[in-house]
Amino acid sequence: MPNIKSAKKRVKVSATKSMRNKMIKSALKTSIKNYKAALAEGNKELAAATYKDAVRKIDKAVNKGLLHKNTAARRKSQFTALLSNLG
Repeated sequence: MPNIKSAKKRVKVSATKSMRNKMIKSALKTSIKNYKAALAEGNKELAAATYKDAVRKIDKAVNKGLLHKNTAARRKSQFTALLSNLG
């Protein structure tokens, strides 16, 4: 455990940031799982709605620094192709 005041603050700040990152990653994974489930079900309307949510969560993860922009672009491209092939 740190003794210096600034080190104590860093522990608090890093705990807060890691909790935020964990929440965003969890929401991202859930939205992707929901999208893939809608695709597997074959429901075009539900897939389109969950696609929008998944893309929004991916963009937020990029803005927060949790995903690289190229990774996000690749995933969004893959999701778009899957949605197009569904119909």
